[in-house]
Amino acid sequence: MAIGETSAQFALRDPDIRLMLRVRDHNDAQAFAQLVERYQYRLVAIMHHLVGSSEEAEDLAQEVFLRVFRTRHKYHPRAKFSTWLFTIANNLALNHLRSRQRRPVVPLELSESGPLGARPAEQLVQDQQRRPTELLQQKELAAIVRAALDELNERQRMAVVLNKFEDMSYQEIAEVMSMSVKAVKSLLSRARTRLREVLQGYIYMDGEVPAEADESAPSPPHHSISEESESP
Repeated sequence: MAIGETSAQFALRDPDIRLMLRVRDHNDAQAFAQLVERYQYRLVAIMHHLVGSSEEAEDLAQEVFLRVFRTRHKYHPRAKFSTWLFTIANNLALNHLRSRQRRPVVPLELSESGPLGARPAEQLVQDQQRRPTELLQQKELAAIVRAALDELNERQRMAVVLNKFEDMSYQEIAEVMSMSVKAVKSLLSRARTRLREVLQGYIYMDGEVPAEADESAPSPPHHSISEESESP
């Protein structure tokens, strides 16, 4: 199938691709501005999750859009626009993190709420009804979960961010990270295992309460980080 036919088919399903084709073919500044408006906050949020610094996240997001515009004439849609965009973001973020070598990462502020909604650490915890007396405990839990995310390696963290915060399927994550679907599942499985290790005693994974827990003893409310099921 010719590239033009492929582009037309993708464009029928994805309005963002139609905008990008206008940027590619006509240098349409208005179309590019619409794409920036639709994705800038999501990109900044993803970069923030990965690099931990709001300033660096904004700079990296801006660099992603600069690269998109510079390479616009070479654009040929072979996946959703968001998948292509996050592929660029993934490569840029990994290069940036590697260039840091062992420089410390600035942690996220507990008070910050990203553009995606709830604070990233708390977003990993399933929403439950909480009494006012539990608020301090919940805040401490958020800090623990955030620290656990920092224990993941770069690729694990990216996979978790795309899966949990961008709600991407395994196939989409595989395309973004240039991996097979099987490798993505394995990566996320290792990430969840690592989270279980770090969060043991604080959060029950997959909604299961350990058998050795003393149900008769008073204890703080338990939370679970469930493993999303993938639709066929």
